Amino acid sequence: MKIICVNAGSSSLKFKLFNMKNEEVIASGLFERIGISNSDYIIKFNGQKIEQEIEMNNHLDAVQILLDKLVSLNIISSLSEIDGVGHRLVHGKDKYKDSVIITDEVIQDLTDYKEFAPLHNPANVLAINAFREVLPNVMMVGVFDTAFHQSIEEENYLYAVPREWYSEYGVRKYGFHGTSHRYITETLTSKLGRSDLKIINCHIGNGGSLSAIKNGKCINTTMGFTPLSGIMMGTRSGDIDSSIIPYVMEKEGMNANEVIDVLNKQSGLLGVSSKSEDMRDILRGIDEGDTECLLAFNKYCRIVTNFIASYYVELEGADIISFTAGVGENSYPFRKKVCENLKCLGIKIDDSKNEEAFGKYAKISTDDSLVDVYVVPTDEELLIARDTLHFIQNV
Repeated sequence: MKIICVNAGSSSLKFKLFNMKNEEVIASGLFERIGISNSDYIIKFNGQKIEQEIEMNNHLDAVQILLDKLVSLNIISSLSEIDGVGHRLVHGKDKYKDSVIITDEVIQDLTDYKEFAPLHNPANVLAINAFREVLPNVMMVGVFDTAFHQSIEEENYLYAVPREWYSEYGVRKYGFHGTSHRYITETLTSKLGRSDLKIINCHIGNGGSLSAIKNGKCINTTMGFTPLSGIMMGTRSGDIDSSIIPYVMEKEGMNANEVIDVLNKQSGLLGVSSKSEDMRDILRGIDEGDTECLLAFNKYCRIVTNFIASYYVELEGADIISFTAGVGENSYPFRKKVCENLKCLGIKIDDSKNEEAFGKYAKISTDDSLVDVYVVPTDEELLIARDTLHFIQNV
């Protein structure tokens, strides 16, 4: 059973091809600059990496090239070996609470919801239609980034704004990174043999979000109506006083979209440090005595700490704090600082275990810590592949 998982952007297409017999990645790759000059692709398989610059006018071109290469490179013998296609879908609003078989109705909803994810939903539709044209008889499954958070109750998903803004315009907390948060939840539930865990999961990459999870369900998360809200991130501001926006508009002669663009792309670690959005650069700056890098690091860790503390109270305690994604999995100084900030809750980590847990599953807390702390590598593509397999086997 072979399943290909797809993550489409407006001018890109990432994929992984899985053999679901053992959940092995057979091939992976990235097609970039689709519809733009100098488009190219990279395909990795069997220890090899194939790169080529090739004209791709649209996503259909990219999909056709991808599938042709899978056969011509002998990664698969024919297209008939592909049993399913799983698509990462960014926004399903509050209609989609679970993964679904992709139908005409799903495609229409993605189109209707494009104002909620203008860069992603239209690209998702393009990729779906491209695969439908080339593989018309293969089941396609959509896994929504927002789905895991649809268990959040009104008290947490509504904003303190006129109720009509929700009923008429859909203004509410939706949450993102849901596929990753769900993957971590299922991994910990499986490995620890418990379905009643209270987990605070920290998905910390260039973008970042935290989720409070109880009995396998999300009860709160930091991202909201858009991925801009919540914690400080690589280039995103996270939560700010909304009155800053018209104030800066007046001072800088900018419109609202321009200010939002700055909050998305020039803020966060980059904005505070004036150096970099990359945690590795920030840590190097600290080693070199850069006070702005130190300030950015401490602020970043403090904001994550504050959300953990808030969710600890909301959950009435926690069994596990887990770290995942690029920074969460790989930056032991970040994990150490956050956990030091939480020492009043009886949280303690083992420094040697923390330093050794580089991108691998590990418990890093001490035996006498009142909350267990884990590093859990995420794998959103594998979860998408598993959901696709589930539908193939049960429909």
